[in-house]
Amino acid sequence: MIKNNFGSACSDPQPPNLGGLCDLIVIGAGPGGYRAAEHAAKAGLKVVVFEGENVGGTCLNVGCIPTKTYVHAATFAEAVERQPQVIEQLRSGIETILSHPNITLVREKAVFKDAHSVIGSVSGDIFVAPHIIVATGSETKWLPLSGLDSPRVVDSTGLLQLKEQPKKLTVIGAGVIGMEFASVFNRFGTEVTVIEYLKECLPALDSDIAKRLRKCLEKQGVTFKMKTAVENVAELDADVILMATGRKPRVQPDFANAGFEYDERKGITVDKDFQTTVGNIYAIGDVNGCQMLAHAAEMQGLHVVNRILGRADDIRFDVMPAAIFTHPEAACVGSSEDQLKGQGVAYECRKAFHRSNGKAVAMNETEGMLKLFSEPEAGRILGCHCFGAHAADIVQEVSVLMCLNATVGQLRNMVHIHPTVNEILLTAAEQ
Repeated sequence: MIKNNFGSACSDPQPPNLGGLCDLIVIGAGPGGYRAAEHAAKAGLKVVVFEGENVGGTCLNVGCIPTKTYVHAATFAEAVERQPQVIEQLRSGIETILSHPNITLVREKAVFKDAHSVIGSVSGDIFVAPHIIVATGSETKWLPLSGLDSPRVVDSTGLLQLKEQPKKLTVIGAGVIGMEFASVFNRFGTEVTVIEYLKECLPALDSDIAKRLRKCLEKQGVTFKMKTAVENVAELDADVILMATGRKPRVQPDFANAGFEYDERKGITVDKDFQTTVGNIYAIGDVNGCQMLAHAAEMQGLHVVNRILGRADDIRFDVMPAAIFTHPEAACVGSSEDQLKGQGVAYECRKAFHRSNGKAVAMNETEGMLKLFSEPEAGRILGCHCFGAHAADIVQEVSVLMCLNATVGQLRNMVHIHPTVNEILLTAAEQ
């Protein structure tokens, strides 16, 4: 049976090239999917959203939101108690968004029938639309190690489901997930060891900043074993072993029915507008492997809907800020010094430190450093990498400046509230 977006049956299916029975199908109700659906619905499009699990995707249910609940909890017990409350509150808000009269939420997994239609995995109902957005997110990337069948081994989802605090936690991988959990559980009083194959943590971060942040966590009690490979997790001395070796796009075998190109490891192939190799299908968020961040997924979704609507926008996907919520936190936008050197790009680097900032000293948060990169003559800002209190807020300000092609000279003339940690940015500009 083919259904329109209000669930009524249509006995004579319309050919897909006539426009389908709704305007847009969105597969996945994570940050990218539900924001795209909301944007489209407000513009008057009839939207069908498929979600086989809870709305909100990885970010809300088992990712950044519950993790940040742990970051801001005083104890493990408080984190475990508060986590479901936070998730339920925010999930309810998304349910409200998806209750828009132009949106129908189908609580089933979508299976591609062809390039214009999908089938509900439970009901078998067929939905047809001229435009389809795939937003199926990502999943844990497991290393092929011995001993993974041990109940001690968990991914981030499993760690967030623990009811008892481990005495010893070993984290395999010093990326964003590993570093955040290492910082959190160390603060809770767990003995934490981080094992990383590379020579430094957080490879996307400027290596100087990453090293200083790692040293801070070492002072707090986290043990790091860098340039170390793990072959058998059964040999590790820990109550719980966290596999934090990244995530991979969640692709499905039925994608082949739609005809677009995709790779099991790299995800769905897209162009700069997130259009797949099949013109009416788009892929946003983690599943395209471009920028695996919740806020990137949201903005990609908005851009795709704008494209469908024939609207232009000025979203800068080359300016993508990111943050790591360790203690102290770290954040970055644009190129690091390592990348600038590697690309042979001429640049100037200005530095500033939390220990010289009045607000940071008053807060007793003097561990921190900022590096601001700019063009030598024109002064256009190329990037900012930092760690310390309010690092994410500082980088967000730089992100805005970069979107406007601002220069260090212009930044120098912008009044900053005193006392704030963001004055560190002004201090750097004045160097």
